[in-house]
Amino acid sequence: MIDRFQIYNQDALETLRQIPDKSIDFVLTDPPYNLSQYSTGNMKFDWRADVNNDLAEWDRDFDPADLKDEFIRILKPTGNIFAFCSYNLIGRWHEIYDPIFDTFQFFVWHKSNPIPKFRKAGFLNSCELIVCMWNKGHTWNFGKQNEMHNFFECPICMGPERLQDPKHPTQKPLRLLKHLTGIASNEGDTILDPFMGVGSTGVAALEMDRKFVGIEIEREYFDAAKKRLQSVQPDIFSIQNRAAALIS
Repeated sequence: MIDRFQIYNQDALETLRQIPDKSIDFVLTDPPYNLSQYSTGNMKFDWRADVNNDLAEWDRDFDPADLKDEFIRILKPTGNIFAFCSYNLIGRWHEIYDPIFDTFQFFVWHKSNPIPKFRKAGFLNSCELIVCMWNKGHTWNFGKQNEMHNFFECPICMGPERLQDPKHPTQKPLRLLKHLTGIASNEGDTILDPFMGVGSTGVAALEMDRKFVGIEIEREYFDAAKKRLQSVQPDIFSIQNRAAALIS
C-alpha cells in the first residue's frame, strides 16, 4: 500500500495498466484538450507583457476512449471520475462514457478573472467544463443545496500558488480542486491523476488527508510536482521513476 503518494514520470496509458483492479476511489484529472491546433501564438503589446495564447505542443491527439478500459478496471464500485475538458471534446466524452456509467453530468468552472479580450472580438474565455461520471452507490458528500450547484466560481491560478519555473499553461487552482475532492471522495481515499502536470491534484489530495497516485510524462512538470508534494509531506514521500506496481 502507498503511505501517502506515489508519482511516476511515465506515459499515462502504459502506467495505468499497472494499477491493480478496483484500487482507485476518485479520478480527478486534466487531460489534453486538443486545442493546440487553434493556437495563434502569444499576443504582443507595447504597453504590457505578452498574453499567453501559445498552447502547448502536447495538447493534441488525445481521445478519451483510450482511457476507458483502464478507468473502468481500476475504479472502485464506489468511485467517481471527474475530467476537465473543452467544448470540442465534451461530445466525445459523452459518447464513450455515458453508456457505461449510470450518471454522466457536466460541471462548469467559471473563472472570475479570465484573460481580457483586448481586441474585443468574441466572448471572454471564462468557463471550463468538467465531465463527471459515476455509478449507483458512489461516494457523494452532499452539502448544503447552495453548495451543490454544477457551477463553481473562483479565480484562475495566480499569486504564490502559480508556479513560474516551469510555468504550466493550464495549472488549476487548489480552491477548485479541493471543492471537487471534498464532494467526490473521503479521507483516506486514493485519488489518481494520470495527467498530473505540476501536481495540483496531488497537493489538494494530501492537504485533505487523501492518498495520491500521479503520472506525468513531461520531466520538468514531474520534477515540479515532486518538489511541491515533498513540501506538503516531506517525511513520508514515496516515489518511483521506473515501471513498477503502483499499489501492492
